[in-house]
Amino acid sequence: MNTRLELVGGERQPRAKIGEIVELLVGAELPVRFSAYDGSTTGKEEATISLRLENERGLRYIATAPGELGLVRAYLAGDLVLDGVHPGDPYELMSIVADDLKFRMPSPDTALRVARGLGLGVLHRPELPPEEVLPQWQRTLKGIKHSKVRDAEAIHHHYDVSNRFYELVLGDSMTYTCACYPDLDASLETAQDAKYALVAGKLGLKPGDRLLDVGCGWGGMVRHAAKQGVKALGVTLSAEQAQWAQRKIEEEGLGDLAEVRYMDYRDVQESDFDAVSSIGLTEHIGIAQYPAYFRFLKSRLRTGGRLLNHCITMPNDRKRVERNGVINRYVFPDGELTSAGHIISVMERVGLEPRHEENLREHYAMTLRDWNANLAANWDEAVAEAGENRARIWGLYMAGSRLAFERNEIQLHQVLATKTADAGKSSFPLRPDW
Repeated sequence: MNTRLELVGGERQPRAKIGEIVELLVGAELPVRFSAYDGSTTGKEEATISLRLENERGLRYIATAPGELGLVRAYLAGDLVLDGVHPGDPYELMSIVADDLKFRMPSPDTALRVARGLGLGVLHRPELPPEEVLPQWQRTLKGIKHSKVRDAEAIHHHYDVSNRFYELVLGDSMTYTCACYPDLDASLETAQDAKYALVAGKLGLKPGDRLLDVGCGWGGMVRHAAKQGVKALGVTLSAEQAQWAQRKIEEEGLGDLAEVRYMDYRDVQESDFDAVSSIGLTEHIGIAQYPAYFRFLKSRLRTGGRLLNHCITMPNDRKRVERNGVINRYVFPDGELTSAGHIISVMERVGLEPRHEENLREHYAMTLRDWNANLAANWDEAVAEAGENRARIWGLYMAGSRLAFERNEIQLHQVLATKTADAGKSSFPLRPDW
């Protein structure tokens, strides 16, 4: 099979066929059909999904960043074409690849022979797609990691894409966090409302209470609480989110109880809140900043008040998100994840008392399924609003994240804690009452 490759390094050096090299790296039983611009093919003849490598630029993207980063670069540049799958929901392809594709790391000698066989020019990386952010070390030139300036830039990259784009993907709730499905047939909107009701119940919110919602997004939790008679303040680092949320508050006649501010949570001056909710913000904080983060949130609570932290986690402390992988370079710059156990430990160290914890990872897989379906259904308008590359990135990352939640590679934990009085009184019921 690899005759051309075996000859490389000898007297005769014919050009290697790309299909042969794919077989060398992933085996002859490729679960999809692959074809390349040099006329070579491999994989299942009868496959309904196929990949086409259109030109040498795509090959150079892949050769200079082997793995998912190079593939994504080629895909966004239009050099790697997917057939038989919708770009707004490529879950089927990603599931097949995860199940059946086994990448074989070549030996240094084989890698050198492959490079020579293709021509050393493939090791010259093309210009990166404009949607890709700088690697971590270059971002440091724009500010210390998780400083206010750099955090604001990271949030702007992800959330200030277009409010209309998010409306098309998220649906009427405009909620960009894990929903909670009361049953398998529940709609996305029903599940998002159920999530807010769950958070309100865990926090024990009642009319007249005061809530601080940090990283409030488009104000979903703030408006839900206000409708229950709670005075709610939300803060976000996204200017577009704050404008959308405040307009929605006024439209719904909640201005006397609800407010969303464009500001860093660290600049909130009010205190003695009955409850604090943090829904999907911890992922952006940075693990090293957790003690300061939870200490600050504790300082905003009255004694006896409750804090609910809802965030994506890793299944254990040993796994970490790749610092310069696709998610960090295209989706969540500076994002960091750790385990629920680590989060609980930090809460304890700053003097909070954890009282309840649960894992909702299956619910997040279902949430992402519905977001992908929305993106696919509204594809043309989404592309017109945010650009085709941005829409493609969202399709890929949501489908990949769905798969990761299903396979327990990432999780979603809600941790409820109290600011317990010095004498030990927690103001917490004997049994959960939500």
